[in-house]
Amino acid sequence: MLIKPLWVECSSSAAFGGGTVRVVIGAGTVYEEGWIRTNVQYLNLLNDSHWQYAFADHPIDALLAEHVWEHLTFEEGRRAAAQCYKYLKPGGYLRVAVPDGQNPNPDYLEFVRPGGSGPGADDHKTLHTLQSLRELLESVGFAVEPLEYYDADGRFHAAKWDPQAGRIHRHQGWTETLPGGRVLPYTSLIVDARKKSRALPTR
Repeated sequence: MLIKPLWVECSSSAAFGGGTVRVVIGAGTVYEEGWIRTNVQYLNLLNDSHWQYAFADHPIDALLAEHVWEHLTFEEGRRAAAQCYKYLKPGGYLRVAVPDGQNPNPDYLEFVRPGGSGPGADDHKTLHTLQSLRELLESVGFAVEPLEYYDADGRFHAAKWDPQAGRIHRHQGWTETLPGGRVLPYTSLIVDARKKSRALPTR
């Protein structure tokens, strides 16, 4: 499902197919079958009028945001999470992936840190750890389940999760190429954040 542009398509219930409403935030050019693709000019996380226009009459079942929250300050991220919580159905969920600030590889941290060497890092504002991302999401009411992350001792943890419930491309096994052709093993900090009322989606 593709909304292009959101302002036009979302004015009609036909845009949602009358069924499950699943939305990709900051999708870029990535298309996921069965998901509504949005970008900041049509769905700004911090602009309630965008959300109100599109989703006041269409509560959301699932939201997916891959490498979006690192472009927000902590407080902006909290406000964005509150918007997601507001427009999700009870029991709906937000799947979030961000660079992992507890990845023990210094090349990785240089690649993803605010102002770092990786693509888009010049616009990164926050380098989250599981602890900071959990705090942010729980502060607006979400229940948080980690899916992939490094802990404070540099140990990697991964649960089995279903890409059909929200495909994260930059997960365990992903690589990036550094200057000079060196390959950087890449992981993301991935969590499901549920609006409380029922169990998390099947992983």
